[in-house]
Amino acid sequence: MPALSIAHTEASLGWGGQEIRILTEARGFLDRGHRVSLYAATGSRIADEAPGYGVPCTALPIGRKRPAGVLALARAFRAARHDVVNTHSSTDSWLAALACRIVRDPPVIVRTRHVSVPVPNDRATRWLYGKATSRVVTTGEALRDRLVRDNGLDPARVDSIPTGIDAARFGAIARDEARRTLGLPADARIVGIVATLRSWKGHRHLVDAFARLDDPRALLVIVGDGPQREALGRHVAALGLGPRVRFAGQQRDVAPWLAALDVFALPSTANEGVPQALLQAMFAGVPCVTTTVGAIPEIASDGDTALVVPAGDAAALADAIGRLLANPSLGARLATAARAFVLPRFGLDTMLDRMEAAFRRAIEGRRK
Repeated sequence: MPALSIAHTEASLGWGGQEIRILTEARGFLDRGHRVSLYAATGSRIADEAPGYGVPCTALPIGRKRPAGVLALARAFRAARHDVVNTHSSTDSWLAALACRIVRDPPVIVRTRHVSVPVPNDRATRWLYGKATSRVVTTGEALRDRLVRDNGLDPARVDSIPTGIDAARFGAIARDEARRTLGLPADARIVGIVATLRSWKGHRHLVDAFARLDDPRALLVIVGDGPQREALGRHVAALGLGPRVRFAGQQRDVAPWLAALDVFALPSTANEGVPQALLQAMFAGVPCVTTTVGAIPEIASDGDTALVVPAGDAAALADAIGRLLANPSLGARLATAARAFVLPRFGLDTMLDRMEAAFRRAIEGRRK
């Protein structure tokens, strides 16, 4: 099949699983011989990170819904003559859709919907998803089902394609080696989370749960940064947990941090597809505790591949973490089952194959 010219757009200034997926996917398509460009908002973190992934990136004024953003994307689309534009956030989806209205022979638009927040059902949004966009991709079946059920999208035009994980990067590092490398105590019982510090990721609930653990060897490691960092630090201090909580900050490579853990926790309360960090932990063979938010149940089955607790319930979260720390054989069973489940379904090549198929279906649909 002929190589594609693929553009990604991203208006977000932040950094998290969504932005990492964009760059990982772009890099994967470049490695497959396709031509890939990223148009990111001026001053965005993804624009700063793109060179490290080897992804060509152009910063444009697309951080807000303004005419300048429409015109900038229109100029870029005219010059590059892409086959497909993959949009990722609300703002850049609107700007790209309007830009394509003023470009002769525009690219088709594929909209990736990363989060489980409901989509408005007003007339303008129905136009965006129903007319301006050729196909919609969600990061989980639950998100796809909601768009079909609540927004009336044609199910034939909506694909659920969760984030793909590079299996070679996870599960290859021994726990003792990881702890030596990171300066973590060898005999600690380490509970960890890898997530941007946003309110809905549940960091505060995790800290509250950790405070309930009656285990002097327990250590909580928080990998990531974000808008909740200062508030979370104050909460840790108020509970007197300072010496037992390690803020590791943003890490380019999270694989050794995951390898160092005894338990991975993701107590999200909203806005999840199939979370990238939870998949990474499962690929790494770490026993997991999580909630039922968004599309998480597609990989986390209570007692089978994880322990699952109600969102926002610190007591239940503490109980689940305590069970895993006290019963390594339970953790090993869950971790083994989780890895066996995700390996054949959520690999990087699987995601790339399915995204390429979605792009080609969108292009073929325009020709009919």
